[in-house]
Amino acid sequence: MTPPRLGIGIIGAGRVGAVLGAALHAEGHGITGAYAVSDASRARAEDLLPGVPLLDVPSLVERSEMLLLAVPDDELGALAAGIVATGMVPGGQLIVHTSGRAGTEVVAPLAKAGCATLAIHPAMTFTGTRADLPRLIGCPMGVTAAPELLPIAAALVVELGGDPVVLAEGDRPLYHAALAHGANHLVVLVDQAREALARLGIEDPGAYLRPLMEAALDESLRHGAAALTGPVMRGDAGTVATHLEALDDLDATGIPGEAADAGETYRALARATLRRARLPEDTRARLEAQLQTPTDREDETP
Repeated sequence: MTPPRLGIGIIGAGRVGAVLGAALHAEGHGITGAYAVSDASRARAEDLLPGVPLLDVPSLVERSEMLLLAVPDDELGALAAGIVATGMVPGGQLIVHTSGRAGTEVVAPLAKAGCATLAIHPAMTFTGTRADLPRLIGCPMGVTAAPELLPIAAALVVELGGDPVVLAEGDRPLYHAALAHGANHLVVLVDQAREALARLGIEDPGAYLRPLMEAALDESLRHGAAALTGPVMRGDAGTVATHLEALDDLDATGIPGEAADAGETYRALARATLRRARLPEDTRARLEAQLQTPTDREDETP
């Protein structure tokens, strides 16, 4: 049996850290331990990293050749500074973080302490279960590192099954915004559509939407705005008006405490659709007026 090539400590056994740790372990690396705070993270570590000890951060730093930092973006800088403050960082230690927003500047204190720092961000949504492991195959992963370290980052991505894509430090905020806007806001949009269908008594709104949503997603990924259809693209102001009336009624009669923003979202996305439509100016003006919010109308009042 080939001995493990790297001893890897995982700081943050959340949905991303535990899955990537399991994938690296499957490639022959040893997992020295994991840092997990919540009960959910501890259970996830037990499932995906069986037998791996749960340790504090100083212990992981001391015993690991590589640290995988899979913590929320806003915690990453403080974590890096805190690790350096322990005074235990050995020279040459490999530090990999998974933030999409940040490159390597956020962990600059570790680089100054002699560590090799890499930013590797898989462009996928993680469930924190074993179902994520096959999804890593072919997954694009944004990589930022010093030029001499890019081959190491690429090798780790390939071991994870992914496809490395080099990103400049300054490009990462827009890169991450694009992914978050496309994925997270899609979930909100689908949730609103599900809620509307459920209100009509459709028992499985997700299954009802699936053929339509999958076709629309596939076409938009292939063709962008050329895949747009529907009443705004046709200039069908009457249909848009009935949609707004129905969605505003949905929001007004919703369950207290739950989101009531379908009409607001429809207006915002319909305005963005209108900017991509080639319509006569009078039709465009009529639609623009219909899509105004009450606040917009108040602002225009003399």
